[in-house]
Amino acid sequence: MTNNQKRLARERRTIQLMIGIYCRARHRQGKSTCASCQQLTAYAMQRVDKCTFQDAKPTCAKCPVHCYNPTMREQVREVMRYAGPRMVLHHPILSILHTLDGMRFRHAVSPQRQRGKQKTG
Repeated sequence: MTNNQKRLARERRTIQLMIGIYCRARHRQGKSTCASCQQLTAYAMQRVDKCTFQDAKPTCAKCPVHCYNPTMREQVREVMRYAGPRMVLHHPILSILHTLDGMRFRHAVSPQRQRGKQKTG
């Protein structure tokens, strides 16, 4: 498994855990997530899998392309607002790695813009 594949797997795990933290606190379903949060998790996994950046995928918050539909995007924002600060307590290493990923891939350029650039000189 390449470093990028590991990072994408870590990103999938991070969003799954964040949705789990949010669901347990807000929907009180016990250990499993509710149907709505399961749908959100499946949607988020689909978006990560279909990301146009793959090799240089930034964290979703830093991404120049917003591929989530507006309803799901707002749900994910709500989850991240709630679970983000709590990730430090529940999963500190994963939280730190996610923060580092956000700083590392901050200046990603969309594939469409890369194709449009012409080399000069």
